Amino acid sequence: MKFSKVFFFFFAFVMAMSTTSAKPENFFKELERAGQRVRDAIISAKPAVDTISDAQKVWKDFQS
Repeated sequence: MKFSKVFFFFFAFVMAMSTTSAKPENFFKELERAGQRVRDAIISAKPAVDTISDAQKVWKDFQS
């Protein structure tokens, strides 16, 4: 009885693991794509950061 329960859960575990595939096809390719997305986000955010920096400079000059 106990052996059959262990065997059943082991079989269910093996079947569950064999049907799922969560790993990417090429890990380094996915890592490179993530790096490119981060780079592109930084490049696209630069004008907004520059505008905020300029506004802070103007505000400091206005308060002085």
